[in-house]
Amino acid sequence: MKKSFYVLGFLTFFTLGIGAMFEFLIWPYRGVIVFIGFLLLNFGLIPTYFYQKYHSLKTKG
Repeated sequence: MKKSFYVLGFLTFFTLGIGAMFEFLIWPYRGVIVFIGFLLLNFGLIPTYFYQKYHSLKTKG
């Protein structure tokens, strides 16, 4: 589970970084790439992080 979290985190921040680069260079599809990065962050990485925290507390106590 941790490996998938790290892969998802890498993909999220890589996408946001590429989107930021496109934004600075004013290249096409920059809005789409940034939007996909924020979707990955809000619906992928953050819920996975909180699920892992919840699961670790549930198994600990």
